[in-house]
Amino acid sequence: MGTRTARLAFLLPADGLNAISLPALLEHLTLKAGKWGAFHFLAEVDEHTTAFEGLRRASFSVYAWQRIWRLPGEPPAGPSGGNGTGGRCWQPVQDSDTIAVRSLYQSLVPSLVQPMEGVLEKRLHGLVCVGTSPRAHPGSIQAYVELISGPRGIWVQPYVHPDIQDPRGLIADLVPHIPGFAGGKAGGRRTRPIYVCVRSYQSWLELALQELEADTGPRQALLVKHLAISQRATQALRIPGLENGRAEPSAPLARVDPRE
Repeated sequence: MGTRTARLAFLLPADGLNAISLPALLEHLTLKAGKWGAFHFLAEVDEHTTAFEGLRRASFSVYAWQRIWRLPGEPPAGPSGGNGTGGRCWQPVQDSDTIAVRSLYQSLVPSLVQPMEGVLEKRLHGLVCVGTSPRAHPGSIQAYVELISGPRGIWVQPYVHPDIQDPRGLIADLVPHIPGFAGGKAGGRRTRPIYVCVRSYQSWLELALQELEADTGPRQALLVKHLAISQRATQALRIPGLENGRAEPSAPLARVDPRE
């Protein structure tokens, strides 16, 4: 509710994917999602399954790939004694960070993928890493992770600038700051597992997760079926101040004495 995308979650026997009625079922669900106002119909499925072929036959197309990594119980500390980010720190995202996070997101995520993820359309909920290293602009946001918590675990969706010098330390330092980590920053063991979702446009993070001895699942295809067709506006946007042929006066400029 309130988003532009509908997500397909299913539970059925493997032989049900070959049923004659499957295309009709998917078409019915597509029409249902369209009536709810969804622009996109999404599904995530392992690429080597019958479900993948069935969805492709139902006009779903691949827009990205992902792997789900499960962090170990106690990830190794960063090379600088637990602060592998070289002076950077994780902190909860604030409303004042919205513009910087969206700028980071738009620079990392392909424009083809952005409409499906919908990160720019909702309120941010997660953690940001503020850069303080010599290579980073003071106060600039170098990474953002979106968090989704449930009784069975915590989902981490990272968006990390490739200029990060130590991604392994960055992820290791992230863990104690995630809500649900017993003991908070002071230490302690987690009460729920942490899963990190690495999309194909951030695949370079997988090496850091391997170094942290995280367990990985099979590669999954991210599929979409578009329910709306984009169309250019046929009527030009009119600006009265420019249409009448007269330049409107601008704000006056005053010379300021530098000594003041």
